[in-house]
Amino acid sequence: MDATSTLHLALPAVHTVVMGASAPVSQLVQPRAFATSVNPLVFFSILDHYLRRNAGQDRVIGTLLGVRSEDGSEVQIRSCYPVPHLETEDQVEVDMEYHRTMYELHRQVNSKEVIVGWYATGADLNQYSALIHDFYQKEVSAFPAVHLTMDTALTNERLGVKTYVAAPVGITSKENNCMFIPIPCDVKYFKAERAGLELLANARNTDSSSTTLLSDMDNLEQSIIQVQTMLERVSAYVDSVLAGTVPANNTVGRYLMNTVSVVPKVDPVEFEKMFNSHLQDLLMVVYLSNMTRTQLAVAKRLEKLI
Repeated sequence: MDATSTLHLALPAVHTVVMGASAPVSQLVQPRAFATSVNPLVFFSILDHYLRRNAGQDRVIGTLLGVRSEDGSEVQIRSCYPVPHLETEDQVEVDMEYHRTMYELHRQVNSKEVIVGWYATGADLNQYSALIHDFYQKEVSAFPAVHLTMDTALTNERLGVKTYVAAPVGITSKENNCMFIPIPCDVKYFKAERAGLELLANARNTDSSSTTLLSDMDNLEQSIIQVQTMLERVSAYVDSVLAGTVPANNTVGRYLMNTVSVVPKVDPVEFEKMFNSHLQDLLMVVYLSNMTRTQLAVAKRLEKLI
């Protein structure tokens, strides 16, 4: 036996239903690599909860909602809601009745999203994290509960976000006998949310940290500039590979080939004609919308005079 001792940790097993000879049977299966993805709206909800916290409260907690893959190894966190709690040096209190009421109300709006874990503000775990996690582990039943932490103190000037699952430690099973294991986490958003995120990202480049909505023409101009920038970057990469200054990457090459193959071959003159036609349609829509807005403003003033 080695003189040094080693602690081996594994991801918690999940219950998987398999077909037996006569009826389905539930078995404990060790999942493959665990991963999570978070919708950006979850971050905004957590920050809003933290800003509205009670005076003297160091951190806030809440429930994470989302969907899981069939084997439970991938979790998509799509929304959340706050849960009142009170922490002292001796104990922690969580309003379970409020948590269950909010979950029932959310189920009436979106029945597909289920409880996947909980969140807390702060960069570090404290002595009550294991107790709270045990409560949420019972709520998610057979699947591992995900714990998300957000560093609202902006350590290293970053809003650090981490996700964990808990693995049991020790011979006896107790609520606080667990160790949190970090798991991969990335941000995924829908196409409709990208415009809003890009608008918020532009605010950091201004002195006032604020921005305004762009007009249709400004959006079109910005989109054309972005496409042109990406084309120049791809063209420079291809030239570097052909010159031998950059090693070739087969994956990138196949991706570029597939992207170029789906682009229809259009004569430059015809393309310019089509683009100008769509541009004129866009200008007409902008003109009509401005005219309608002006007429509504004039009608509203006339109503006040009458």
